[in-house]
Parts: sequence; C-alpha cells; structure tokens
Amino acid sequence: MTSPKSASRKRFYQSATAGDAEAGGHPVSLDGRGVKTPGGRALSLPTRALAEAIAAEWNAQGETIVPASLPLTKLANTAIDGVAASESATVDDILKYAASDLLCYRAPYPADLAQAQAAAWDPILSLIQAKYNAPFVTGTGIAHVAQPAASLAALRGAIASLGAFKLTALHVMTSLTGSVLIALAHAEAGLDAGAAWAAAHVDETWQKLRWGEDFEAAQREKAQHMEFEAAASFYKMS
Repeated sequence: MTSPKSASRKRFYQSATAGDAEAGGHPVSLDGRGVKTPGGRALSLPTRALAEAIAAEWNAQGETIVPASLPLTKLANTAIDGVAASESATVDDILKYAASDLLCYRAPYPADLAQAQAAAWDPILSLIQAKYNAPFVTGTGIAHVAQPAASLAALRGAIASLGAFKLTALHVMTSLTGSVLIALAHAEAGLDAGAAWAAAHVDETWQKLRWGEDFEAAQREKAQHMEFEAAASFYKMS
C-alpha cells in the first residue's frame, strides 16, 4: 500500500488511476496499489471526477514528487484524516467569520475606497440574502456589527449539511478570503472565482493603485490565489 507520506522521494510508480465506486467512494491507486492518507486511511473520494483529478496530479509528477503540486491530494487528506472526525468544530470555525465578516466592515473614507468596497461587496450580500434568506448588516469602521441571529442560523444549517469534503474546501476558501460570504457566494450562489478573489482583495488593490505593488506581497497573494483555485475546484468536484 502506498502513502503520500512518501512525497519527498523520487517518483516510485508508473501510473496513477481512479478506481470504480466502492462502498467508501472512488479509490486512487498507484500501479494498482491503493493510496493511503498520512493517517493510514484509504484515499477514497466522493466522486469519480475528484478521483480522476487527484490521479492526474500524481501522473503529472516528474522524476521527483513535488508536494506543492498535489493540492487536491492535500485537501483530500485533510478531509479524510481531520475534518471527517470533527465536522461540527469545522462548521463552528467557519461560522466565526460570518459573525464578523469582511464584507460587513466598510471604510468611511477615502470615498473611492468606500465606493470600490460597495461595488464589489453589495452584490455578494444580495446573492447571500437571496440564496439563504440571510440578510447581513454593514457598518463603517471597526466597531462590532451584530448580525441577525436568523441569518447566522441559516448559514449554519447550510454549511453543516455539506459533508467533510466540501467543508474542507469551504474552510480553506473562507480562511484565504477572510469571508465566508465570499466563499459561499462562489461555491453555492454563482459568483465567478475571479470576482470572488477580487472582492476579497478590494483594499489591497486600492493600496496598490495608490502606493504601488510590493513584490513579496504579490508573490504571497499569487500563492494564495492558486490555493484558493484548488479549493474551489475541489469543492465543485466533491
């Protein structure tokens, strides 16, 4: 049996394949041997599409396996070894963002920043309200804005029903954007991934236009953007 723990080694297999559905889902194999998670569980996925995408990651490796080029595998390992046993805690962690979501705290000035925030964020709040019957309140500055209990409860019910794989991806998207509302709008309400990422970085974009771009910050954002896109893809295939 093979485990992604061996990812630091040279490539030790010829091909990766996605198996037919079994009781636990769709397995991934390397040269016919089932892949195991770091926790020793079978790497078995909820859909054929996700299993094939993970197999493709392994087939794309060169002579040396590069862990950073296996983002879907990493997410699957997290879902199987971690989130599956702690779904309630994961839901709680995601919901913490909803209580103080990025979209609900607006800059009182400068006017052009306030306008940019409103243009990017108001449509997302409208999507969330329409999808979940969950209005959210906005305010200016950093003073806490209390959100309607019914709105938070509606999001909790929706998120709690997702299952370990989608929860894993939603948690990553929420952490990277600082907004569960952006993450849900993309995952469940039709917001384009590019628009979602842009909405999460309205302030940074405004700062770059005004002060110029910092190279190291740009590299970090690029890496985080790739992580977001992997999580978004993982969510849709789960």
